[in-house]
Amino acid sequence: MTNESNKKIDWKPAFDVFSRVSTWVVVPIVLALIIGKALDSHYGTDPWIFLGCTGLGFIISSYGIVRVVFKYMKTLEIEDKKDKK
Repeated sequence: MTNESNKKIDWKPAFDVFSRVSTWVVVPIVLALIIGKALDSHYGTDPWIFLGCTGLGFIISSYGIVRVVFKYMKTLEIEDKKDKK
């Protein structure tokens, strides 16, 4: 492989981690907001279910982000060990 082809590949792992983390930030929170708002209007409990779902969405997002970051760190450690050999 030439240096130019290596440069093209270097951004892919970073973009993969960025997209996974972004997904964990957006999807659970947006779903929680939509579901919470709908349940509040259905049951007339404005804003309690909305706030509860929002809090649950943040917890789920935090868990997902930590999980993705730890997997990425483990991958980096494995690659680092291979490079040292």
